Amino acid sequence: MPSFSRRLGAVIALLLLAACGSHHPPLPTVDHVDLDRYLGTWYEIARYPAPFQEGCVATSATYSLREDGDIRVLNRCRVDTPDGELRVAEGRAKIIDEQSNAKLKVTFFWPFYGDYWVLALDENYQWALVGEPSREYLWILSRTRQMDAGRFDAILGRLPALGYDPENLLVTPQPEGRQASP
Repeated sequence: MPSFSRRLGAVIALLLLAACGSHHPPLPTVDHVDLDRYLGTWYEIARYPAPFQEGCVATSATYSLREDGDIRVLNRCRVDTPDGELRVAEGRAKIIDEQSNAKLKVTFFWPFYGDYWVLALDENYQWALVGEPSREYLWILSRTRQMDAGRFDAILGRLPALGYDPENLLVTPQPEGRQASP
């Protein structure tokens, strides 16, 4: 009968192999994010499904600089319809790659942080593609509530090379002609 330490070693080896099986290749980010240009309000055009966004429509995120140098994150959405209940979540983001400003950690419930990586960014800061290394989360953001279909399709075309399946995206309903949330 194998000793406890051998059985424990076998269990650890199996866990490591399982972890390696779900490994993704490195996720590239943009070379540089000008934070002053990135701050402000972004509207969610599409996202991967996430339990914390269940039922969200008319979703927006507003980023502003905090006095301590971190970034204030204010997420808003309406539940089920553009006139539904307003949900607001305030969080904090920390830059983890100060050379590029493209990799951040975000928390809405300290001490738990999630990755927020800028994967693609319009040169005029009119749209952004945000994801994280496990490829479980993805957001297409725009400075406007609606996005041109050609631009949206071009962004979708980038997803497979990044390890994301465009079929998993949910398009976020955004109302026309009024603010996404008060």
